[in-house]
Formats: sequence, structure tokens, C-alpha cells
Amino acid sequence: MALVTLTEENFEKTVTDNDIVIIDFWAPWCGPCKSFGPIFEKTSEQFPDIIFGKVNTEEQQGLAGHFQIRSIPTTVILKEQIIVFNQAGVLSEEALVDIVGQVQALDMDKVRKEIEEQQAAQQQ
Repeated sequence: MALVTLTEENFEKTVTDNDIVIIDFWAPWCGPCKSFGPIFEKTSEQFPDIIFGKVNTEEQQGLAGHFQIRSIPTTVILKEQIIVFNQAGVLSEEALVDIVGQVQALDMDKVRKEIEEQQAAQQQ
């Protein structure tokens, strides 16, 4: 699937309806964002079954705030509605492809169990 522009209006449905959503938080004035954009787009073409979304932080300040975006570009990956990757900075194509492969291989039952254990430990 090609790139999708994510907004506050379509974000929740996009994340709910798709197992993996990879998000590029960017802004038009950001130099590093301009260099990462083509890498993000090219990588999206290699994974047609994954949603690659772009969030313009200038236009979608609510989404940027929700994800506590402090610098751009920032790449966030959700799998089954859980954030499994969050990193600021430009990623190389090789790094992004490698990360996508690792996310695809994640055992989400194990991830959910680890989250539950961490939450239980914090409540003690």
C-alpha cells in the first residue's frame, strides 16, 4: 500500500483496522524530514501489506502531542495497537527494513504478557 496521510479523523480507524502501522512524524520545514521522506516511501513499497502513514506535526498537533513527539522526524511503529518502536532521527533504508522485519516477527502474546508484568510490578 502506498503512503497514507494520517489525521486525527482517520488515525484511530487506521490503527484499529491494520495489524501494523508505521508512522513518520514530520514537518515541511524540517531538513532531515525531507531526506527521510524518500526512504520511508521507498520502504513502504517493499511492504504492501503494511500501512505506512505520515503525520504532518504542524497540521496534526493533537497526534504529535499524544505521541509526545519532541523532535522530528520520529518513526513510531504500532503492532496490534501497541507501540513497539519509537525513535527520533533519520533511519537508513537498511535499518528501517530491518526494523520492519523484526516487528513482523514479534510474538504479540509475549509482548502483552511482558506489559502486564511490568504494570503489575509498578503497582506494587
